[in-house]
Amino acid sequence: MTTFVDRVELHVAAGNGGHGCASVHREKFKPLGGPDGGNGGRGGDVILVVEQAITTLLDYHHSPHRKATNGKPGEGGNRSGKDGQDLVLPVPDGTVVLDKEGNVLADLVGQGTTYVAAEGGRGGLGNAALSSARRKAPGFALLGVPGTTGDIVLELKTVADVALVGFPSAGKSSLISVLSSAKPKIADYPFTTLVPNLGVVTAGSTVYTIADVPGLIPGASQGKGLGLEFLRHVERCSVLVHVLDTATLESDRDPIADLDVIEEELKLYGGGLEKRPRLVVLNKVDIPDGQELADMVRPDLEARGYKVFEVSAVARTGLKELSYFLAEVIAKARARKPKEEATRIVIRPKAVDDAGFTVTYDEVEDVYNVRGEKPERWVRQTDFNNDEAVGYLADRLNRLGVEDALKKAGARAGDGVAIGSDENAVVFDWEPTMMAGAEMLGRRGEDHRMEAPRPATQRRKERDAKRGDSAQQEYDEFRPF
Repeated sequence: MTTFVDRVELHVAAGNGGHGCASVHREKFKPLGGPDGGNGGRGGDVILVVEQAITTLLDYHHSPHRKATNGKPGEGGNRSGKDGQDLVLPVPDGTVVLDKEGNVLADLVGQGTTYVAAEGGRGGLGNAALSSARRKAPGFALLGVPGTTGDIVLELKTVADVALVGFPSAGKSSLISVLSSAKPKIADYPFTTLVPNLGVVTAGSTVYTIADVPGLIPGASQGKGLGLEFLRHVERCSVLVHVLDTATLESDRDPIADLDVIEEELKLYGGGLEKRPRLVVLNKVDIPDGQELADMVRPDLEARGYKVFEVSAVARTGLKELSYFLAEVIAKARARKPKEEATRIVIRPKAVDDAGFTVTYDEVEDVYNVRGEKPERWVRQTDFNNDEAVGYLADRLNRLGVEDALKKAGARAGDGVAIGSDENAVVFDWEPTMMAGAEMLGRRGEDHRMEAPRPATQRRKERDAKRGDSAQQEYDEFRPF
């Protein structure tokens, strides 16, 4: 049974905003007391939060679909809908958030670090909030905005100062168990360690973490064995420690060859591991043959520039010198790191020539595409079954300058206009007279501009009808029976 997962694909969906309410206050002797529809509640966010107690992504492996709650709709009597509850997902320290293309969205390091993976939709305004001196009793309300959805990838990279690398059964887990209080599973057969072990070591005034990478064998960088699954866990380390087995029972292996193989795998994997400081630990020197082999290979390793330590995890010899030397290296590495500064709030004012939207012409589809945060949101908030709401949308677009931009782009009455992305666009025939900018007075829910003659729309319908007749005629002429 899987007990450790360090990479998952998560499907997140924020809550939708609640719809606004269109209501009119009524009481005795006051049949028309004015609009009193409340606003809809905001949809809940999906938030990733670092929790030190969490060490695996196993929960998300079993339940990859996560959704926050929706906001409640507004009600009459000026009662606003309840906001949706945020969905907080705890993740381990060192979790990297990526999109489906592999681009890094966030690197979550440190207790309490947060990232909003999906943002909840805003609630729609009720007709009480939409009323004005010119529109005293709106017969419509705005719809809630859908929350964002998407697929993200979570990768766990263990936050450790020291990484132990080496062949299976080289003694990495044993070394961690005696250097720290960690109690990993230990045995004398390959691939005993199936998850990265992490321990905390105190040497003098320096406290650091140490981790091992299980399953490194030749070809690990290409996916053989278990190494590729866990190499990412040492990308954050300050120093690499090669643990070499001087008492191996395999006749075709020796410490120098093992070192060369692991170095080649680190180089092929990349990620900057080939540039990290490293030292060599000759393990199992308590065995006579192990000490003899260590004496033979040590001069060669030192000639290559490695700092070499002879230790025995079983006899617990040489550990103090190794621990204090690692503390010294880590202290220097920490001193070289730039000091973290408080997050600065960067204010980027809007450019004076930024209209907030763009208008482009698509020759293939023969439509004018309007893209922008405000127009797209306004379209999603509009109830197209309510003429007054459609007229309100037209007025908002006109005040934003969309009509002038369409004229400059060459649009004429009856041309197709699409607002939004290709898959969610709202397409309509452009009628300049619809965007008069005047507030209409009439019965609630109606806008007499919708009833006015619309010759451009009629021309478009006739053109589509002709196309249909032509296609039917061609079919009748060439059908085989």
